[in-house]
Amino acid sequence: MVTAPAVPEIFEEELHSAIEARSEALQTLRELGPPDLVHLIKQPIRDVKKQLGVYHHVTGIDASSSASLAAYINTLTFSPHDKQHKVVSGLYCCYNAFSRLDMRVQVYIPGTVESYCIDERGDKRVATDELWLETYLCSVLRAYSYADDGSGDTIKKIVGVRRFNPITSTESEHKFLDAAERLFFNGWQLGSDPEIQVPNLVSNHLTTGLLNYIHTTGRYASGINLFEKLRTKDPEISSLLARVYIEADEEVKAVQLLHEAIQDLPMDYSLLDCQAEFCNKKGRGDLALEIAKRSVVSAPSEFGTWARLAEIYVSLEQWDLALLTLNSCPMFTYQDKDAPRMPEPQRVFLPIMPEAICDEIIDSPVDDIELVHPTLRKLHAAGFKGTFLKAYMLLTEITKKIGWDQLLKIRSQVFVMEEEYRNEKQTTPHGQTTSRNASVTALRSPSPTPKTNGEVHDEIEEPPSDAEDSAPNGGPSSSAPPALEKPSHTVASEVVKAGSEDTHPVTPSNPNQQNYTHFHNKRLCERWLDNLFMVLYEDLRVYTIWRTEMAQYRSQQLLYKKSAEEWEILGELAERLHHEEEAVDAYENCLQMKFSPKAMRGVLKLEDGSGGNVRDVCGALIRLVTWQYRWYSEFSPNLLYNIRKLIEEEGAVKIRSVIQGTSLPQHVLDLTHQYAALCAAFRSSGSDG
Repeated sequence: MVTAPAVPEIFEEELHSAIEARSEALQTLRELGPPDLVHLIKQPIRDVKKQLGVYHHVTGIDASSSASLAAYINTLTFSPHDKQHKVVSGLYCCYNAFSRLDMRVQVYIPGTVESYCIDERGDKRVATDELWLETYLCSVLRAYSYADDGSGDTIKKIVGVRRFNPITSTESEHKFLDAAERLFFNGWQLGSDPEIQVPNLVSNHLTTGLLNYIHTTGRYASGINLFEKLRTKDPEISSLLARVYIEADEEVKAVQLLHEAIQDLPMDYSLLDCQAEFCNKKGRGDLALEIAKRSVVSAPSEFGTWARLAEIYVSLEQWDLALLTLNSCPMFTYQDKDAPRMPEPQRVFLPIMPEAICDEIIDSPVDDIELVHPTLRKLHAAGFKGTFLKAYMLLTEITKKIGWDQLLKIRSQVFVMEEEYRNEKQTTPHGQTTSRNASVTALRSPSPTPKTNGEVHDEIEEPPSDAEDSAPNGGPSSSAPPALEKPSHTVASEVVKAGSEDTHPVTPSNPNQQNYTHFHNKRLCERWLDNLFMVLYEDLRVYTIWRTEMAQYRSQQLLYKKSAEEWEILGELAERLHHEEEAVDAYENCLQMKFSPKAMRGVLKLEDGSGGNVRDVCGALIRLVTWQYRWYSEFSPNLLYNIRKLIEEEGAVKIRSVIQGTSLPQHVLDLTHQYAALCAAFRSSGSDG
């Protein structure tokens, strides 16, 4: 029997205000919808006239029928913390992102159950079986998409969310995959990850959820079976099947499938991207390059195709082309997951279940920001998400390989620098056209000359006004000179939006043609990329100061002091800059002072695959699982994946023994045993002994 997390209670100032707030927010939802809302009406046992409203949020409850949601409300009628009140009614709200309706189940205790749905205008509609099927699938996808990765970042975003595992057996898996098959061709209606501009058949929240489920549980045969069936209806689905084959270590089948599918669909960018990624990971960037270029030509407005091409140029150590390709990436405004917008509560009650009580692991959900130096607080890269995060990671990877000075040198070779720009502006008479223009000229190549970021300008001019608008938080309009000043502002990833309409990828230069270091063969650096250079400069500056200070203190045998919060930020900083050892050191320094799920998760992630001590890895997982339970999360796909991989490598008997041999309370160990039992239920590799 799986231990259910405790029930948090958020008390309303005014009765039903939480439900009204949810109804009002329905028309603003763009993604999978917020977590389910469970609203209870309680009344004092001795005063039946007085009522109070309490609510919490939940994910992972079976939403396939009104009966299953009513059953959840019935589990809440007894509270070990509150013997003075009784629950007289409950309302369960679950969002259907396909039909954009809020499915609701009203339960009167004792008494009747009523189910209906509310549309965006607030009108009542009848809840049909088809609507329940859609709602069920959305609820499973939300459970995976809105789960915490173990670091606590997601948990801290919304107070009081109970997170359950929606699929705990092969029977429930069959139900999920059957629903996914029936609704697969409507998946694009759900939207997609923020890096994808236009959701399509193979890139949407449904396909992301399916791949996430297969990756987490290792149920490759089930995934292959599903996509094989769907592929007979549409060959585009071959890219999803190939990805599952690759992860299942069936690479020969994947290669054969990709070869056949690309012959039928030679310009399908999902297939081409899958093939390019596979070749590049095998160390054959030379083979991946032409495929990635074709992928860009196929989908020039998608970020992913350009980012893959840039990644391949990095692996080929063609740094100039990597920067030029990065500059061509279309950048999209980050669309965060739908979150509930609730009125200010009267009070919040966050109980701890006895099974999750462990002195070593308790942590406040709020970080003490006062203990952090302002310089560390202002590191903007920590807030990057979506396309900006991926572009920044590519830039930091280049910097790790060639260093900041070399990066600046290459940057000045391929982009127009401020001084050059001013000089050229002074020497070019107004109105005179130039044969090749700085804002549009790529490296010369046999392929047609690409246009950069939109229309061609006939003369050298100031960056267009849309570039100004795209980054309100500043940074110079063209690349700063190599002697960079400390930037005062930087990019705001939520508001920056840049695009590209290039139809041809950047390709290697022809040695017989004019060298691109001439001004007219250079490009203007996009405003957003210019700002990433500024942010990177600040990251490197803070990182260098930290490492220099630490070395000085060590040489003088002095203790280098930072608060736990500062060590956590320094760990993230080192991880962003691909300095894994320094990141682990910082995270471990943080953990010596207090328990931090982010630092623990960081250590676990960075030591994964480096032959980390099994006992240490198990110890970290036990603590993370317990911390998650403390904050009402029974389920983290990331932690389940980690435990599954451990069992796969070491065997279930050994892992159970290591967990059992840890000097933590038994009730804490049992929580992790539940994850291991789940692997056994799914017959994961290694779980049979």
